[in-house]
Amino acid sequence: MQKILEEIFTWSRLAEPQGYNFNGYFVQHPNGNLVIDPVEPDSDELEAMAEQGVARILITNRNHSRAANRVREETGALTAIHPSDADHARSQGCLIDEAFSVGEMIGPLMVLPADGKSPGEVAFYWPDRGILFLGDAVIGTPPGRCSLLSEDKLDNPERLHASLRALLDVDFDALLFGDGTPILSDAKARLEELVASFPED
Repeated sequence: MQKILEEIFTWSRLAEPQGYNFNGYFVQHPNGNLVIDPVEPDSDELEAMAEQGVARILITNRNHSRAANRVREETGALTAIHPSDADHARSQGCLIDEAFSVGEMIGPLMVLPADGKSPGEVAFYWPDRGILFLGDAVIGTPPGRCSLLSEDKLDNPERLHASLRALLDVDFDALLFGDGTPILSDAKARLEELVASFPED
């Protein structure tokens, strides 16, 4: 795992058809370490997580269960997702232990709505540090920019546009994407650029 910000580590796997990385995140916190959207870890990465301990595995959306079962089995962590995306994740074989709700605090992270790509997609916001974790709501490609998945992969593009406009109401400097290259500074301006390109829904 690579340290990307203080107390935040990432590991990545290249998604060859897409041409960019899928990323998992490990967040250290005294109230319990968190893993977000875990991609497949190698043995050293999995061992490091197990040694440090993981309290919860947080999944941003129905398609990001990824290697959650493997991390859960190795660490004993509880896997959590928004209830609106839980059935789909279970249909992909993901073992879900808990549901979280919008507005809930999980350790240092606040659950914010990011629905539109799927009905239960969320963002995780660290208000004290101005950090926003996003799953499929926005992808970090090309590097240094924000973009959307193709419209055929979005359940409700207009709803997603509204969700992203609302995310601009919170203060953040870093965007840590499940897909693509994270933006570690001045990230809000990059999301503003993307939102400015949306039609008036």
